[in-house]
Amino acid sequence: MKKLLQKRLKNEKGLTLVELLAVIVILGIIAAIAVPAIGGIIENTRVKAQFSDGQNVLAAANIYFVENPGAQPVSIAELVSQNYLDNAGSFGKDNDGKVTYTKGGNTLSATTVGDKTTVTFANATNEAISKADAKSGNGDLVKINKK
Repeated sequence: MKKLLQKRLKNEKGLTLVELLAVIVILGIIAAIAVPAIGGIIENTRVKAQFSDGQNVLAAANIYFVENPGAQPVSIAELVSQNYLDNAGSFGKDNDGKVTYTKGGNTLSATTVGDKTTVTFANATNEAISKADAKSGNGDLVKINKK
């Protein structure tokens, strides 16, 4: 029995301390690369959600202008209070932003407040919001301010 145990112990192979440290170092390097990349993806997604809120406001304003011809501009708070929007999203409850009716496409002037960014829409059309980049915005029409 003793010989059998000794024979099995000789055949046992495991990781040495150096091999274990090498694995830990490699995992640390991978984590150091992955964490900032994931953080950037999350922040870009939040900014895109703010863009989406802007497009929702413009869509609600389109319906408002169809039902109320000649009434302009309309505030975001008004769209919420008259049930054209369920909520103002990242624009906040008491946002004084407004949508102005234009034949070439309604324009939005308002500011959204996110966790780490503030997006300002300055007479931005739906097309301008669609073309905006989550990192740099779209020139003077859509500005992104990082906190």
